Amino acid sequence: MDYRFDHENLDVYRLALEVYRAIAAWPAPRGWASLHDQAVRASSSAVLNIAEGRARGGPAGRNHYRIAHGSAAETCSALDMLPIPTAAALQQKERRVGAMLSKMSRP
Repeated sequence: MDYRFDHENLDVYRLALEVYRAIAAWPAPRGWASLHDQAVRASSSAVLNIAEGRARGGPAGRNHYRIAHGSAAETCSALDMLPIPTAAALQQKERRVGAMLSKMSRP
């Protein structure tokens, strides 16, 4: 059986996961370990809340999308401060995630 969860088919999920993987793959820049860790945690929170929101649906699901939206904003902000060469490109992707989540969180 080839079962897939609904969230695995969402563009927003796949894009958020791409950003998470890119940030997590970069070694923490010297002197920036704490902020790098925060960016990894924020981006993982966005991914996980998208999945849970899709699984729950309804008002509870929309609340998870709102949480994911906040985590996407936090990730984007952390990328403003981290000296990662691909930060600007990752921010563009995370802004797309934020735009999609903003629409998904509306009733």
